[in-house]
Amino acid sequence: MQAPRDNFDAFCSLLAGFADAAAAFLGVMLATWIRFDSGFIPLHHNEIFPPRSMYLSAAVALAPLLVVIFKQIGLYVRPQLGPFGDKLPRIVRGVTITLATALALSFVVRPADWPPYSRAVAFIAFFTVLLLVLAERFALFRIEMHWARRTAPIRRVLIIGVDELAARIRRALEREPRLRSRLAGYLLPAAPGGREIPLSTAITPKLVKGHIGELEKVVAEEKIDEVILADMSISHKRLTEILFHCERNLIPFRMVPDLYGVLTSRVTVNHVSDIPLIGMAHWPLDAFWNRVLKRLEDVAGALVGLLVSLPVVLVAAPLIKRSSPGPVFYRQVRCGIAGKPFTIFKLRTMPMDAEAETGPVWATPDDPRRTRVGEFLRKWNLDELPQFWNVLVGDMSLVGPRPERPHFVEQFKNGVGHYMTRHVSRPGMTGWAQVNGLRGDTSIEDRVQHDLYYLENWSLSFDLKILIQTFFNRQNAY
Repeated sequence: MQAPRDNFDAFCSLLAGFADAAAAFLGVMLATWIRFDSGFIPLHHNEIFPPRSMYLSAAVALAPLLVVIFKQIGLYVRPQLGPFGDKLPRIVRGVTITLATALALSFVVRPADWPPYSRAVAFIAFFTVLLLVLAERFALFRIEMHWARRTAPIRRVLIIGVDELAARIRRALEREPRLRSRLAGYLLPAAPGGREIPLSTAITPKLVKGHIGELEKVVAEEKIDEVILADMSISHKRLTEILFHCERNLIPFRMVPDLYGVLTSRVTVNHVSDIPLIGMAHWPLDAFWNRVLKRLEDVAGALVGLLVSLPVVLVAAPLIKRSSPGPVFYRQVRCGIAGKPFTIFKLRTMPMDAEAETGPVWATPDDPRRTRVGEFLRKWNLDELPQFWNVLVGDMSLVGPRPERPHFVEQFKNGVGHYMTRHVSRPGMTGWAQVNGLRGDTSIEDRVQHDLYYLENWSLSFDLKILIQTFFNRQNAY
């Protein structure tokens, strides 16, 4: 959902463009100063001191190039929603593409009487440009949020529906001041005499402006700027009437077609002769080269992870042995890609007979089954380190939906919508649900929602974002 473009959004985009250009220019000049003037890197004997005009010209050329590339990857779309961390992968990618393109162009357009550009300057420039762009982008992010909270909303939104989903949409609008939207009211999705519709506990009766048959009157009286359909139980005829009314009055119309948002971006239209067929689009990881890239990411990450985690395991092993009888590593069967079982490895954090009387149960806060060493390992996610081996051998991925035990999979696959869909890819050591605190005894529906969002929007930069957040998120790690 996006607010309409207005002067506020246009000004923010323009300001971001100028700030990015300035950061790119200053980043190149700072790299030049570090290499040749700071004294941090001594000049080699008989090294030619390059003319400053070379690097000044490079900085001038790099600035608009970065703006063009940032525009191509959507970094000037306003309003920019979500936390600043969501922008980091695209910013890093944009700076990398910009400098790689500039370096390639330097071999083509450099005058013959100029010496080659310094490789050290190019290397340093990546970090200086990235650092300055991140700094100014973060400052602008905070400024835009500050301005948005202090400017009047420009859109009055009408929500059709009065259930919990409709209440959630209102809360989402209130949490995003950059949308500059406010709720005008709700409409009951059925006319009087129809089915009785209970209100969500978060919706007060005074916010209900009428029923769906009074749409035209409510839109006119309340000066509605946008209509959102949150209840898909209405008839096809009624939906068509709403669409036509919004179209005639130039009112943007949105709808939430599925509680989990699965259908919003995975719908594709193919034509057989002159007949359109609507179906589900392929997952990003259905593409061969995407699977190759993710597997390369997994192998490289697993090798580094095993190397880095080896000292931790060597220290933890004797402590685990002393905490309770049993092996250092704990083996457990989990469901992997396509629901196939595999053996997962973890550092043992409980006695071997922890579930002898209860059977499989969720871990809980202050779980009495944990040993003292196990409590520490779980708090810092160190018990997961042996899973780098599962990643290396191909049972798991670094990032993906967390694998569940067969006992719980059998419980959820028929009772939780879309649950088995999360098995279309390898499970992960970490995932989008986990970095949002959905682990342990938390809502399965919310986990599925986050897992499907990840699968639907997979990219290497999304994986990088999740891996970075994993180091800083220990919510519900017990």
